[in-house]
Amino acid sequence: MARTTSLEFQRKFSEFQRQAQHEPVEITCHGRCEFVLMSAEHYDWQKAASQRAHKTADASPVVIDAIEKAEMDAASC
Repeated sequence: MARTTSLEFQRKFSEFQRQAQHEPVEITCHGRCEFVLMSAEHYDWQKAASQRAHKTADASPVVIDAIEKAEMDAASC
């Protein structure tokens, strides 16, 4: 992800606007991320993805049972 300061963002707005069409641009203030500029297409995709997420509590009993029985591979730890 591209990163810039808020001051640089103000000076080169159109450049970062074009860049945001290809990848999100993180805008910082005093070294901390304050905003992220992204294309509307990327925003719509993220919004739709977040709505597809489901709560574990809403999982079917079969899924919950499988999760309870699952074991993690030692190599993954």
